[in-house]
Amino acid sequence: MSGSPSPSAPPPTATRCGSSASTADWKKMRSTTAAVAALLGLLAVPAVTTTAHAASCSAANAALGRPATASSAERGDLDAGKAVDGDPGTRWSSTFSDPQWIQVDLGSTKDICGVGLSWEAAYGKDFTIQASPDGSAWTTLKSVTGGDGGTDSYDVSGEGRYLRVHGTARGTGYGYSLWELTVHTGDGGTGEPLPGGGDLGPNVKVFDPSMPAATVQAQIDQIFQQQEAAQFGTGRYALMFKPGSYDVNVDTGFYTSVHGLGRNPDDVTVKGVSVDAGWFNGNATQNFWRSTENLSIAPYDGTNRWAVSQAAPFRRMHVKGALNLAPSGYGWASGGYIADSKIDGQVGPYSQQQWYTRDSAIGGWINSVWNMTFSGVQGAPATSFPEPRYTTLDTTPISREKPYLYLDGDGYRVFVPSKRTNARGTSWANGSTPGTSVPLTGFYVARPGVTAETLNRALAQGLHLLFTPGIYHLDQTIEVNRADTIVMGLGLATLVPEGGVTAMKVADVDGVKLAGFLIDAGTVNSPTLLEIGRQGTHTDHSANPISLQDVFIRIGGQFAGKATTSLVVHSDDTIIDHTWIWRADHGDGVGWNVNTADYGLRVHGDDVLATGLFVEHFQKYNVEWSGERGRTIFFQNELAYDPPNQAAFMNGSVKGWAAYKVDDSVDVHEGWGMGSYCVFTSDPTIEVDHGFETPVKPGVRFHSLLVVSLGGQGRYNHVINDTGDPAFGTDTIPSMVVSYP
Repeated sequence: MSGSPSPSAPPPTATRCGSSASTADWKKMRSTTAAVAALLGLLAVPAVTTTAHAASCSAANAALGRPATASSAERGDLDAGKAVDGDPGTRWSSTFSDPQWIQVDLGSTKDICGVGLSWEAAYGKDFTIQASPDGSAWTTLKSVTGGDGGTDSYDVSGEGRYLRVHGTARGTGYGYSLWELTVHTGDGGTGEPLPGGGDLGPNVKVFDPSMPAATVQAQIDQIFQQQEAAQFGTGRYALMFKPGSYDVNVDTGFYTSVHGLGRNPDDVTVKGVSVDAGWFNGNATQNFWRSTENLSIAPYDGTNRWAVSQAAPFRRMHVKGALNLAPSGYGWASGGYIADSKIDGQVGPYSQQQWYTRDSAIGGWINSVWNMTFSGVQGAPATSFPEPRYTTLDTTPISREKPYLYLDGDGYRVFVPSKRTNARGTSWANGSTPGTSVPLTGFYVARPGVTAETLNRALAQGLHLLFTPGIYHLDQTIEVNRADTIVMGLGLATLVPEGGVTAMKVADVDGVKLAGFLIDAGTVNSPTLLEIGRQGTHTDHSANPISLQDVFIRIGGQFAGKATTSLVVHSDDTIIDHTWIWRADHGDGVGWNVNTADYGLRVHGDDVLATGLFVEHFQKYNVEWSGERGRTIFFQNELAYDPPNQAAFMNGSVKGWAAYKVDDSVDVHEGWGMGSYCVFTSDPTIEVDHGFETPVKPGVRFHSLLVVSLGGQGRYNHVINDTGDPAFGTDTIPSMVVSYP
């Protein structure tokens, strides 16, 4: 958004323990053996260790949680990662042929001194243990012939980033199956233990109610003066208020996050947390990248102003008065997002083009422009789309609030709210938000300049990650492989992948929480910037989903970033709660052949829910969804501004690329409150045949759809598939479809 002009089968026989078994008997026997092995693994974890052959060879497992691949997998839940997850009840199993291999990426070159193998009943008889600097040229560290399975440890000597077990002869008629593969290195694989906790750094400003109000206000004003117009600046700040009352107004500029450090919002009170648009002549459509959470506001004049557009969440807030979402002068605005908040008075969006509010309580809502969507909001207006343009769900089907930092006595902790089902109203309406608490000592507190290798060491060591405000350059992918890991940022901490790496990958595990950071694509094209789960793996995470909250992605604007796909979701049950994925339309490094990016979001996982989905300006599909039973509550989009002509913006014989594509294979999908806008600044004659494209099936349903041509610069021929009137002309009138089909 810029300154818009308007508002496989087993062998036939197999022998085990000297007896012959039919195929059916083999299946039964193998299943029983595996179950017993798993049970024994739970009762007494098998110790896979190396002989104490060298004082420098650590017992720490350098392979734990590292990325692993294999030549094959017997089925989807027996993938290579199961052999390095530290769980003796999960395993990798290959298909039933020779040769087969499994390898693990240790993250950097290591002095490898020991390897442990814990075989399942199907084991390798002949195999080699190999190392490689690059995953292609291999050196043999150990050759084994006539192996008999069980648990083995091997002293080896060599260097490599990659460790591979290459099997050439199976010990059974089945495949190769490992409960665990461990790797031991001269530095322990994780180096010296990293400390948890620590100082939050110079750009976290902590205020105490005993400080004079003038002193606090002066510090706030100094930071705001620096950050007010620094849309592509390098400053990052977090302003934190200890419990108490403050006679201050917190003007909030770019890359500034405002936090109350109480357990609940009413533990901290200020007079305002404010955003206006004076820096941009009253136009709020570029008020991005800032946030406020977990405090209350008692406005001087009864109304707090929060005039923002994308990537500016308003979470866990209590406004003891009214809330104005427009800039002074009521210029353009294109927000926004409220969650888990209570506004005692009315919310006035005024010139806001669209807004999404979730799991909150409000005293009323004054008006609508194009798309106002609510789920689980007490006091929200009833659905009346197309006029007024309100879309309201009584509850939010699944939600989990963002983790937040707070003070417990003199120590910092991170509170992790519990998952809610069919939520309505705030999580703190009846007292403290339910959930769990993690001390800051459980986090590696990162500072700018830290290496990706160190971040991965911290994760492998079992620490969570907290990025203090700043910019982090990554020459390796951050690998989040442990269930329930928290990765969160303060002050819009920014991750920049270098050399075309993916910034972060999350394994297909339960309960990972990502929150509060920005990924800024590097100048060498990354195939992806953020990956959730493993391709082709479908695991039920419904009891404890992975969640992304206030995780933003940018391609261009700061510099000429490039990425083929920004966010890929493979894991089932993932919650995407408020994201802005943006291919820049202004700033530096911007152009059709400059900040190249095909896709914003691609969802392959099943049962994925998006609440507050903002994706803009991609060169092909902004959103492409192939997982089953996906749901989106609120979608805001602008198509790319800059295709040079119609020929450059064709999807085969179809004119343009739909903003939101549901693949033809999908049987069940649903969306509510969804809008797409076009403004083709290079060639206003460009047409788009479909704003939305979906298969026509009973289980695929959409509610409250609209498309808009901004100032007549471009044309939509239909809203969804071939349904809906064209949108064109300088009057900027939306074309709407109430329900589809």
